[in-house]
Amino acid sequence: MMIADVVRALAIPQNACVDQRIPKKMLMQQCAPTQADKRKIQDGIEDMFWIAALKPSNIAVPVCRDEVREYLEIAVISATLRPKAKSSRLVELIHRSIPYPAVFLSAQAEAVTFSLAHKRHSLGEAGQVVIDGDIVAVDISRESALETNFMASLAVARQPATNLYALYQSWMNRVEELTAARITGHYVSTETLSDTAARKEAIKDHVKIRCELAALRADALKEKQLNRRVEINLKIKKLEAGLNAKMHFLKVGEKK
Repeated sequence: MMIADVVRALAIPQNACVDQRIPKKMLMQQCAPTQADKRKIQDGIEDMFWIAALKPSNIAVPVCRDEVREYLEIAVISATLRPKAKSSRLVELIHRSIPYPAVFLSAQAEAVTFSLAHKRHSLGEAGQVVIDGDIVAVDISRESALETNFMASLAVARQPATNLYALYQSWMNRVEELTAARITGHYVSTETLSDTAARKEAIKDHVKIRCELAALRADALKEKQLNRRVEINLKIKKLEAGLNAKMHFLKVGEKK
């Protein structure tokens, strides 16, 4: 999988394409307040490109304006990261630097990551925007039926045309569908707000439970006292039941 493959899957209209190199110096000026972050950008990014600007004039999707945010366009950005780069921090810095919601495609070695982050007006600084909520990201380097479904769902024309916020949120939903599918092995598409919100929480709960299980299993192996091992194993069984419930929900797309 390469960045070019993802760009083709997005099926961006030709008149929305920009294809301009973004200088690292400009990026450092916009989003790197610390010397450490500036070094991460300088040392970690090989090159960076502004691929496209999706606007009402070129994709026929209206802007979104309310008291929380103003989406005038969606940027599509790519970057090649060097092998030793701290990718998670660079992804955050790049999303912070762009005043518009961005589809950010980053390549590092053999991995390609697809990431998004909603934006909102800053509460503390007039005229500025900040990241709203979590950065949603997924590695799409694997080649399987799950990735094929994901790539087939990305085309701009397949997303809602209500406004730019709805279009961008739809891509976020696609990322969470792939994340859930990798847990369950089944690709389930949901569009309602209640289903997508519930899926997001189920994914978070699943990750949390797996971490707790790993810690308990490590404790059980080290525990010498029989009664304490029994107590730990009971907790493990309870968590395993909860994990199975989360997996079932993610598989069928509805609460049981």
